Amino acid sequence: MKHLLKSVALAAGAAWIGGAAIAQEYTMNAVTLAPRQADISRGFAMFIDEVNAEFEGEFKINWRGGPEVMPPFGQAEAVRNGAMDITFTSPSYYSGLVPASSTMNLSFKDYDDIRGTGYYERMNELHAEQDLVFLGEVPATDLAFHVFLNTPIETLDDLDGLRIRVFPTLLPLVKALGGEPLVLPMGEIYTAMERGTIDGFMRGTVGWAEQFQGVVTHVVYPGVYRAGFPVLVNQNAWNELPEDLRGRITTFVRDDLAPRIDEIWAEDVAEGVGQMEKAGFEVIELSGEDAARLREVAIESAWTEIAKTTGDDVAAELRGMLVD
Repeated sequence: MKHLLKSVALAAGAAWIGGAAIAQEYTMNAVTLAPRQADISRGFAMFIDEVNAEFEGEFKINWRGGPEVMPPFGQAEAVRNGAMDITFTSPSYYSGLVPASSTMNLSFKDYDDIRGTGYYERMNELHAEQDLVFLGEVPATDLAFHVFLNTPIETLDDLDGLRIRVFPTLLPLVKALGGEPLVLPMGEIYTAMERGTIDGFMRGTVGWAEQFQGVVTHVVYPGVYRAGFPVLVNQNAWNELPEDLRGRITTFVRDDLAPRIDEIWAEDVAEGVGQMEKAGFEVIELSGEDAARLREVAIESAWTEIAKTTGDDVAAELRGMLVD
């Protein structure tokens, strides 16, 4: 095997058994940014289970694991170079490869609204420039990103000078608000809070609150942006599939499966809010003026940064699909 984790894609065609043509199944290996047991992985699990059921006997995804198999920030590159076939990752984890990738978060629209703009088709074109196939998205529109703190604030201006852990997409926002953003892996957040290395962090509200009881005291509302996890496929592995099968998988993922995945998060977010209450997090509800300013700064700061890396024309095109 060229790579230990590379799947073996079965050759196109058919095998003859007892005089009957038996179609052969194509298999790909996948890795995810989060472990199987993480709440955020529920969307990945649904994606894999439904694709495998829909294309049983033709196409199968083997979920090899998460960060324990491969570091999250290197998963997209591993797919590009053929060490892995598929990754379910964060848009900002590979913005060095595809600068437009992090735009997926920079919206307040839901999946259906974005789907109708041609955004996903355009993203596939931009990813193809780096030999990546952008198959689609595991959307999570309801999973907005909130600021979690170990000290209370009264206004948005009180974030000035606070050290806030972010993932790369959120860095321009925290900087524009006067905070000191630090990019850290999710697994290091608790220790950083416990040691006082950071004053807070930005994250979605699902599935982890009880584990942070004692180091988080407050959560700021409203949240910003939308969550979505791109599904990237190795170009060569994808090309091994017959054209008809590629088309049917893409149509199923984008038109049938993704909208249904987007609907599962409302219940999960509500459960996450309950966990935060149980863990003793106090809600800080920003005033109407501050809330509006937060959302405006979130959009403007992020898209200004996107224009620097993608160019003004591409940024304007994608912003028109996601925001305007």
